[in-house]
Amino acid sequence: MTALDIVITSSTTKPAALTVESVHRLPMLSCVTPTTGAPLNTPPLSPSPWRDIAARKCEDRASRLREYSEWSLGAALPSSSQKNVAPLVHTHLTQRERSFLALDVTSLVGRLATGECTSVEVTVAFCKAAYAAQELTNCLTEIMFTQALVRARELDNHLAKTGEVVGPLHGVPFSIKDHVLIKGEDTATGYIAWAGQSVADRDACVVQILRAAGAVIYVKTANPQSLLCLETSNNIYGYTTNPFNRDLSPGGSSGGEGALIACRGSLMGIGTDIGGSIRYAAAWSGLYGFKPSVARMPHTGLFGSHDGMDNIVGVVGPMAHSARDLELFCRVMSQYESWALEHQVLNIPWNQSVAQSRGEGLPKRLVIGILRDDGVVAPHPPIAAQLQKTRAALLAAGHEVIDWVPMEHQEAWDLIVKLYLLDGGKEYRETLAESGEPAMPLVEWMLAHAAGRAPYTVDQTWVLNVAREQFRARGLRHWNASAARSEQGRAFDAVLCPVAPTLAPPHDTTRWWGYTSYWNLLDLPAVVFPSGKSLDATAWDSSREAVLPAARNPVEEFVRNQWNPKTYHGAPVALQLVGRRLHEEKVLAILNVVEDAVARFENA
Repeated sequence: MTALDIVITSSTTKPAALTVESVHRLPMLSCVTPTTGAPLNTPPLSPSPWRDIAARKCEDRASRLREYSEWSLGAALPSSSQKNVAPLVHTHLTQRERSFLALDVTSLVGRLATGECTSVEVTVAFCKAAYAAQELTNCLTEIMFTQALVRARELDNHLAKTGEVVGPLHGVPFSIKDHVLIKGEDTATGYIAWAGQSVADRDACVVQILRAAGAVIYVKTANPQSLLCLETSNNIYGYTTNPFNRDLSPGGSSGGEGALIACRGSLMGIGTDIGGSIRYAAAWSGLYGFKPSVARMPHTGLFGSHDGMDNIVGVVGPMAHSARDLELFCRVMSQYESWALEHQVLNIPWNQSVAQSRGEGLPKRLVIGILRDDGVVAPHPPIAAQLQKTRAALLAAGHEVIDWVPMEHQEAWDLIVKLYLLDGGKEYRETLAESGEPAMPLVEWMLAHAAGRAPYTVDQTWVLNVAREQFRARGLRHWNASAARSEQGRAFDAVLCPVAPTLAPPHDTTRWWGYTSYWNLLDLPAVVFPSGKSLDATAWDSSREAVLPAARNPVEEFVRNQWNPKTYHGAPVALQLVGRRLHEEKVLAILNVVEDAVARFENA
């Protein structure tokens, strides 16, 4: 297979440094137009001159939707008081179209390959569902329905003429996070200054492979201003909401993907992760999400701040409705030899037999570490309860479960936040100042970590890089030391832990990244999976909650004060499984074993 031409698109030219005297903290309302029906469950808007740019960008989205206005929910749009809107996506779909949405990608590709359904009818179904999801959750940025239908027709004609599929994803609609380049489409990355100024001249590497494999690209999805948040809001479109409870966040920075896929307006989408952005969005939206090790999957063709900063490197990964779909994505990236398309990708062919294993090829008795509390912020009761239940299921299945002794989790956060903001937040501030837009609340919160300090010097950056490598070395020794506590004398096969200390929270309240960013710092693969039912506040028994000691720090106190079952009603519960570096296949195989153990435990 011939390698595709990959060219890294340069960043938008940055102006000279500007001083931002003050930053408005008032969040924005979602763009509200009759055609988009954006949700009202968001904080109020503060008017400002830069809104003209945002209005034009919103109108661009609205005009593309107007071409398909017959797909609007119209009179079926719920009032702002209705919190759970996920089922409404199906309102105007036929029974046959609904059947497509109920599948996972692995099942859908089989039906498309045999001609049981056509790519055109499948694409229409998901475009209709995405239209409704946008009206309900404000999750879309770029609308590509027309291009998608043209491509779907081409794929159907090819199959009819040759009897063969184009590739392993033939005819499957795929959604893509906004800052991933798609040729001919804008890439605002949540910045007013970049809106309408950053049209891509080529596809990102991952998009090129998806197209070659037969995927149909039909929408781009919302990410937060600057990407520097684990929720999703910006001054262009406003807040993206959680379809299970619109008072809550769908996570971020891949939150548009989370909301869309949760509504089944997409079966699989592409997210990115440098501190938890795939995993938070997957967990808070009730999905599967996979963060591979750096350089295992293609990464070229992302547009955002800090181009050239490789002290901490983000990754591209899938979000989906099943674990086997995560494996399918990784397999396709390998099948098309992504290492021949992008020089940064390691030439490690995907081991399908290991990744699809449900125990075959693994130790019969796994050694699973369990991190209940990272020593900084204890998780809320539903997460702690699900950890305990999963532990019991693993023990019942005969596996060995050992507590992970927390190692420098606060120190890890202190280090990684310095690596995120090597320039003291200067580039972020300059990009905001270019348009005059205010920082969103969580962006301002993050930038405050570097407030008052100058960019690090070259010498200081070297010191931080040494500190990073020393931390990774200590992390490896810490993992290996678990063998001394194992009855089998073997170190952890994987670590089970929370994704976040809370379930999907009210907007602008995320304050602790440590359960995800820790593994970015160590560069370990991690998969998030739905675990247990969504929280039912009416059935939650608060009397069973453990009495907690006094908060250990202000962040834990803030998180603890958030806990109220009524606040998180309808929020999904999820956990995270972490493996050794570059052992992506084994992590997915162990996930299969964990899920099988939990299923047997629940049935028993």
